[in-house]
Amino acid sequence: MPTKVEKDAVTGQETTGHEWDGIKELNTPLPKWWLYVLYATIAFSVLWWLLYPSWPYGSGYLSGLLGYSQRMALEGDLAEAEAERAGVVSRLAAADLEQIADDPELMSVAFAGGQAAFADNCAPCHGLGGAGQAHYPTLADDAWIWGGTLDAIHQTILYGIRNENPDSRFNEMPRFGVDQLLDRGQIEDVAEYVLSLSGHAEDPEAVDRGATIFAEQCSACHGEQGEGLQDLGAPALNDEIWLYGGTREEIIAQIWNPQQGVMPPWVNRLDEPTIKSLVVYVHSLGGGQ
Repeated sequence: MPTKVEKDAVTGQETTGHEWDGIKELNTPLPKWWLYVLYATIAFSVLWWLLYPSWPYGSGYLSGLLGYSQRMALEGDLAEAEAERAGVVSRLAAADLEQIADDPELMSVAFAGGQAAFADNCAPCHGLGGAGQAHYPTLADDAWIWGGTLDAIHQTILYGIRNENPDSRFNEMPRFGVDQLLDRGQIEDVAEYVLSLSGHAEDPEAVDRGATIFAEQCSACHGEQGEGLQDLGAPALNDEIWLYGGTREEIIAQIWNPQQGVMPPWVNRLDEPTIKSLVVYVHSLGGGQ
């Protein structure tokens, strides 16, 4: 028996037959334009599914009628980009660092490439923009442990510091406390003298005693005035830059049993144009030397 169609007395709209507490549910159909859009998207999704890679199965997937591969498209884009860059990259490889710095076009390309390479390879230790972090030196200032010239930075990036590469930069601070080269009191006096170099000492008598010990044990590397010696990779001690902390306790700990940082060699990890680009970028961060 056909169901009797009921219409709402107020709106004249057909109802669904559902009613709650006197409230009737109107049977309002979707707009036709909305339904047409829905049907079109369904048809489009089916067409897309047929044309392009879609469902996986076993060890493969439905490759689609067009045979499109995003990986192949990416490889093509990369090959195209490499071809476009080939000329300037070959120029970077052939030019020395001074020539790159004097050529605005090469400098622009090297800076951009160095910035990208730095973010990928160096920022985890040295921070974005060379800001540095605990136990990793800042590269965005004018304090260079191993020198801040283009050639010095190039050498450091190529071979790194205290690693297995035979050309690595290497120095080693003696373990004055662990190896009993100095006793606890002498180390405390040296620490007080080191603090005096940057104006933070509190015990003048300890400073006097520490000055004598510093001249005998430390000045050969750190300089007579604590100015540091870049040829030896010995940092300056007369500024406010501290790689392992500048409190009295931290300085004592470093003299007693020094931490020795390590930097990997990049000579076999990055190509020469990329390394040169890194040199130019790092040199620019702190103004270079």
